[in-house]
Amino acid sequence: MHSQSILALTLGLAWLLLSSAAAVTLPKGILKLDGRPAPPLVLQNMDGERWDLSESRGHWVLVHFWATWCGPCRKEMPTLQAILPQLDPKKMELAIINTAESEDTVFSFLAAVAPDIVPLMDTDGQVTERWQPRGLPASFFVDPDGRLRYLALGGRPWDTPPYLNFIKGLANQ
Repeated sequence: MHSQSILALTLGLAWLLLSSAAAVTLPKGILKLDGRPAPPLVLQNMDGERWDLSESRGHWVLVHFWATWCGPCRKEMPTLQAILPQLDPKKMELAIINTAESEDTVFSFLAAVAPDIVPLMDTDGQVTERWQPRGLPASFFVDPDGRLRYLALGGRPWDTPPYLNFIKGLANQ
């Protein structure tokens, strides 16, 4: 009887470990990074307000690089607009960084597809250069300690369950 109890306990623990591993499965196209410190990021938004990544310690930040001329960025932006109301800014912040375009171009585009998003403007492309996203769109997930943990290269349907659940899971860690 004792050996059956040990076997049942062992099987139960194995099932628990396997189900926990499945819970952290990354959605398609999300890459795990090495946890190096995020590069400095200080920009102004379109309202002229300064934003500094170092002031976002204590919660996750989705740092998203994009441009209006980028087809996948154009397709993806409405999905970011859709998830914005579902994010608790005390747990997950969204930093949308436009790369080297004019405010007029960015304003016209966002007014039509994502009116609630206030982008950060990298007008000279220096922040983008420092982060080296290897193409647009690119989304980095910065952990509460300011370290790079995940990366998505290319457009993603952020408002679909696999991606939204991933984001909410990070925010609730």
